[in-house]
Amino acid sequence: MQNKSTMLEGYPKNRMFMGLGILVACTIIVIIIESNIDVHDHNFQPQIVIENNSTCWLREEYQVIEECHPCTEFEVVSKSLGVCINTHYKEVLRCKSGEIVTRSCDHVAEIERRNLIIFTVVCGVLGFLSYMLVYWRERVIYRRAQLKIERQLNRPLLL
Repeated sequence: MQNKSTMLEGYPKNRMFMGLGILVACTIIVIIIESNIDVHDHNFQPQIVIENNSTCWLREEYQVIEECHPCTEFEVVSKSLGVCINTHYKEVLRCKSGEIVTRSCDHVAEIERRNLIIFTVVCGVLGFLSYMLVYWRERVIYRRAQLKIERQLNRPLLL
């Protein structure tokens, strides 16, 4: 009685390549569809809250003094800084006229950086675990083959 295995070694190579081809084709189709879908609303304008009603950064050149960073808990709760009410993030600008302005900002770069690091670590861990699983499975199959050959060689010859 043959031992049926539950892994892929029982499938012919042409079926595995066909399955792999289907997966690659589906991936390419999904990437094409996602790149053509416009997920942004063209009428959406990001809400930018300006402290002290200063809009010098809209009219003239400005320099970013402090990059977009989170407001303190006190600023958010007490609403002492108006720009911290909506987004909970702020950045400090210096206009060409010398005026220093605080405006709200989105923390997209920070989130993207964190998400990239998390994604990279998760992919690395999953890749390593997959490699270890395949390595272990290969060793089990190799050992079974060795035992089978050993049993066949040790079997007495019937004449």
